[in-house]
Amino acid sequence: MATRTELLELIAHGENSGVELKRDVLQTHELAKELVAFSNLEGGMVLLGVDDDGTIAGLTRPDLEEWVMTACRDKIRPGIIPFFEVVRDVEPGRHVAVVRVPRGIDVHSQWHNSRHTYYIRVGTQSREPSPQELSRLFQQCGSFRADLRPVSGAVMMDLDRRRLRDYFGRVRQQDVPDDDDQAGWQTLLVNTEILVEDGVSLSGMLLFGRTPNRFLPQAGIDAAAFPGIEKDYAARERATLRGPMTPLMDEAGIVLEAGLVEQAQGFVSRNTPVTAGLDDGTRRREKPAYPVEAVREAVVNALIHRDYLLSHTDIALAVYRDRLEIISPGKLPNGITPARMRAGTRAARNQLLKDVMRDYGYLEHMGMGVPRKIVRGMKEHNGTAPDLIEDDERFLVRLYG
Repeated sequence: MATRTELLELIAHGENSGVELKRDVLQTHELAKELVAFSNLEGGMVLLGVDDDGTIAGLTRPDLEEWVMTACRDKIRPGIIPFFEVVRDVEPGRHVAVVRVPRGIDVHSQWHNSRHTYYIRVGTQSREPSPQELSRLFQQCGSFRADLRPVSGAVMMDLDRRRLRDYFGRVRQQDVPDDDDQAGWQTLLVNTEILVEDGVSLSGMLLFGRTPNRFLPQAGIDAAAFPGIEKDYAARERATLRGPMTPLMDEAGIVLEAGLVEQAQGFVSRNTPVTAGLDDGTRRREKPAYPVEAVREAVVNALIHRDYLLSHTDIALAVYRDRLEIISPGKLPNGITPARMRAGTRAARNQLLKDVMRDYGYLEHMGMGVPRKIVRGMKEHNGTAPDLIEDDERFLVRLYG
């Protein structure tokens, strides 16, 4: 319940990402538009009986509550049940209604003139999302799997048959079709979702594509090593890491061609110092600046959990004199927070990527890689605590050397 003082304070601050000011003379579809936009973001409220400039106009509709509920039922799909209250005498004789909606479990649309229209809240405006923004909305709500989206123009021949044979034969220990058995390969790849009805799935291309960046410009890692503690044009090394995520191995498990994980680890290894000491006072032992498992876990997490609907944005790997940073595009998936990651909470934005990389042994089956390999690993290595930071449309892992 809002008090008069709280309401006046809200009105004084004006419209923002969570507050819209409206007179109650608007049409039902106009109210639906604002509530849909809030529901598709983080929730928000419409204050009815207030002009855009904050002037208290008061309420005029005698059946306001019924009118609001009808708008939410008939003009929004799926329907919304809002919180509704009237705050009386905000100014003498002038009342204001609060219509508040939480963040939606589903993606909501305005239903008007026999047409669905989606809206999102951007600052003080409610506007239609771009196709990319709408896809991400559905992905966040679990309404579709972006990792199984077909890659435009890609066909089975754009997959690396050598890596596929290694994966199914050596890693999964199952029968593999002959090279000339196209029907057999088609059936196998469709059943494992590497192929989908309209071609190669996004996950299939990222994992096993011959040249993933030909189809997915965002499928890679931009790496840079700087001599100091800030970004510098005079980097020691810059590299654009490209190729499939998975390595090509021989029967003994020896890497013949590195995947993205091995490429990233190699970049870190050659751009960070190694110190030498004695183990138990007798044997010489080399100690890398960062634990190999912590680096690998951070890289793998960035690859499998990043938002691939953010096109033209690579994962960023930066090595500084005092730290290592890995930045993954997109917010954390499915309600995950940095605190929940430290506790070992499991969630996947790209389930097929996660499953296949786990098959290769890159991930722990219990989902405890972050607390065990990164948090505990850094503490045991040099006594430092890593930073896990969600910032706007990116997630940052920072390890201290």
